[in-house]
Amino acid sequence: MRGYDGVLMEDRLRELAGHLRGPARLKTDLLTEARHALLDAAAAYREGGLPAVEAERRAVAEFGSAAQLVPGYQAELAAGALRRLALRALAVAVALMAGGDLTWRGSHWRGGPPPEGYQLLSASLNGIWGLVAGLALAGLLLGFLAARYGSARLPRLGRAVGFGLTGALGLGALAASALLAWSIGLWQAALTWPPMIVGTVLVGVGWFALARAARCWLLTAR
Repeated sequence: MRGYDGVLMEDRLRELAGHLRGPARLKTDLLTEARHALLDAAAAYREGGLPAVEAERRAVAEFGSAAQLVPGYQAELAAGALRRLALRALAVAVALMAGGDLTWRGSHWRGGPPPEGYQLLSASLNGIWGLVAGLALAGLLLGFLAARYGSARLPRLGRAVGFGLTGALGLGALAASALLAWSIGLWQAALTWPPMIVGTVLVGVGWFALARAARCWLLTAR
């Protein structure tokens, strides 16, 4: 029949999967939904009297080509990746703002007040985490809305927030590393201070999770 492209169900799903980038679980869920939709359509055509292969081809042809399907599915993946990045960024930002000073509490600091530059960097870091938290909240909201509404503006806004959040996280990582190195330079006992060691390990784990989420989002946004 006219309009058949000769591509069977699994071929179309593999083609679609090859073009999609994003969170693995969400991608699997989307492809599973697509497979169920194709199976249901093919079953309906078989019940209408078409042979099995022809029914499958009709279902695949009407489902759409990969070029037609990828933009919509990729938008869903980008929204999911932004939600995951924003959630992790918000958790890390809140934890650092709330618990950053705990690493020093009870320490036997013998020096005078830290240099003005150190204090400025510390205050700036708190501002960066506040910015990260704000962008993360915006990302969660936009990711939620983009998953439910088809407005063309939402994905564009999500990309802008995602790039801003990624940039703020990068800036925060640089500032935090500089502050840690400066702290050790001012008080070498920080290397053996238990709260500092525990805090550094926990922050490292958080940054590893953030780096993975940021990389995933950037891949979806390409």
